[in-house]
Amino acid sequence: MISISVVSHGQGDLAGNVLADLARFADSLPLEVILTRNIPERLPFSSEDFPYPVTVVANASPKGFGANHNAAFRLAEGKWFCVLNPDIRMPENPFALLIEEIERQRAAVIAPAVLSPAGQIEDSIRRFPTPFSLANKLLGRGDGRYAFAVGDETFPADWVGGMFMLFRAEDYRRVGGFDEGFFLYYEDVDICTRLWQGGHRVLACPKVQVSHDARRASRRDFRYMRWHAGSMARYLSKHWLRLPKTGNS
Repeated sequence: MISISVVSHGQGDLAGNVLADLARFADSLPLEVILTRNIPERLPFSSEDFPYPVTVVANASPKGFGANHNAAFRLAEGKWFCVLNPDIRMPENPFALLIEEIERQRAAVIAPAVLSPAGQIEDSIRRFPTPFSLANKLLGRGDGRYAFAVGDETFPADWVGGMFMLFRAEDYRRVGGFDEGFFLYYEDVDICTRLWQGGHRVLACPKVQVSHDARRASRRDFRYMRWHAGSMARYLSKHWLRLPKTGNS
């Protein structure tokens, strides 16, 4: 079974769409969803509307990205644990091939290619950030993303984005889940770093694609900019002199 964690921050309409996508696969795919309402909101659907178990968690106060998914993992019963943004859409079932690839290559986490609504490949698969790579990004000399095309073979990646991450549950548990010291941003980079440090592989699978209607709040809201900068500093102080060697370094 796949346990899927979705966190809504006033995004009930988007969450309803992704849960409806999942419902199309439910006949062939045993799954459960843990849906966390991070702020008070009225959901435009009921948990009984879907042909699979949906557990709705209502937070008394907002939690960070990692804390929400770690709490969902404690409720999860599946062999697989999927972290899924509510603004992801799945035109086709992504899970069968992702599981086939993660099993075949004995990895801990895998992610599909993430496309914008216009069909462009997003920057969700990148090399580890360092002060030098971040400086190059500011200067317009590249942002560390891997060059690949839709349909390419699965490959090891330094890290994959938190909008869609399919973990082997035992490996998620083994590394203690997300580091809750990151409130928002860089949790995905950090957990992939720790998985590689522990000898567990991270994979990207361009043969599978999902769509992401990204909301770039960090470009508009000072709070998000501050969280982004703080998480970047925390990650660099924690890892950058101790980055692991990966299969595609």
